[in-house]
Amino acid sequence: MGCPGNQALGGALLVLAYTGLIASADGITKLLAGQYAAAQLYALSGAMVAGFCLLADRVPSLRGGFRTCCPRAMALRSVAALIAAVCFFYAFRLLPFAEVFVFIGLMPLLAGAMSGAVLKEPVRPAAWVALAAGFCGVLFLLPHGNEDAHSSWGHIIAFCAVVSGTFSMTLARFIGRYESNALAQVFYPNLTLCGAMLLFLPFVWVPMPIADVAWAAAYALLLFGARWLLVVALRLLVSYAVTPLMNLQFIWMAVIGSVFFGEFPPASTYIGGAVVIASGLYLVWDQFAPAMPRLRSSGRLQTDP
Repeated sequence: MGCPGNQALGGALLVLAYTGLIASADGITKLLAGQYAAAQLYALSGAMVAGFCLLADRVPSLRGGFRTCCPRAMALRSVAALIAAVCFFYAFRLLPFAEVFVFIGLMPLLAGAMSGAVLKEPVRPAAWVALAAGFCGVLFLLPHGNEDAHSSWGHIIAFCAVVSGTFSMTLARFIGRYESNALAQVFYPNLTLCGAMLLFLPFVWVPMPIADVAWAAAYALLLFGARWLLVVALRLLVSYAVTPLMNLQFIWMAVIGSVFFGEFPPASTYIGGAVVIASGLYLVWDQFAPAMPRLRSSGRLQTDP
C-alpha cells in the first residue's frame, strides 16, 4: 500500500479533511436539534447517505458492491454507530458546542485500550504518555461552576456517545484489514440508522420547511464525505493515532460555536485544545518518522509496534 511514511502522511491529511467536514455536520446537528427529534433528522439523513452510497457505487472506479467478508463485525459497527449518533444528537442539544469536545477528547484513550483488546495492536509506553498528555489537555476543558440537571445528563450522554463512537471506529479498522470496500462501511451503518429511526418517525414527525430539508441534505452530504474519508484513513493509520488527530476538529467547533451560536469558550479551553492537538500530532509524527532514516536512531521514542 506504499511506504509507511506516505501512508501516515496520507492518513493525516484525510483525517484533517474529515475534521472540517464532521465539525460542519455537527454544527447542522446543533442547529436542527432544538427543532426536531433525533428520529426525524436521522431517518432523513440516513436514507440520503445510503442513497449517496448507491450512487457512488455506480462510478466505475468505486464500484465494489456492498458485500462484506466481516458480517458480524459490520453489524456490531452499525449498531455502535447508531447508538453514537443518537447520543451525540442529544449531547449537542443539552451542552454548549465546544463542551462536547471535552468528551471527544477522551476518544484517544479509549481507542488505545480498544486497539489492544480488539485489534491486538500493542500501544507502547511512549504512546500512552502522549495519550495521557492529551487527557490532561482535556482537563483544561472541563466546565467550571455549578451544573444544572441538563448539563449532568448531557455529560452522561456525551460519554456514551464517545464510547460507542470509538468502538465503531475500532471495528472500522478491523474490517479494513480484510476488505478495502469503504462504501460498504458507510452504507450499512447509515442504512441501520435510517431503519431504526423510521420505527419512531410516525410518533415525532414535524413538517419541515424547504430550508430545513436543505440543511438536512447538506448534513447528509457532509456526513457521507466525512465517514468515507475516515474509513480510508483508518486503513492507513492505527486508530490510537487517528483519534488524537481528530481532535483538530476542536478548532472548527470553537469557530462554528462562536460565529453561529454565540458561544465563546474561556482561555483554558484553548489551552486544553492546544495540548490535546499537540499530543495527536506527536503520535502521527511517530508513525511518519520510521520512513525517515535520520530519525531512526536508537534514542528516539518508538510508539509504533
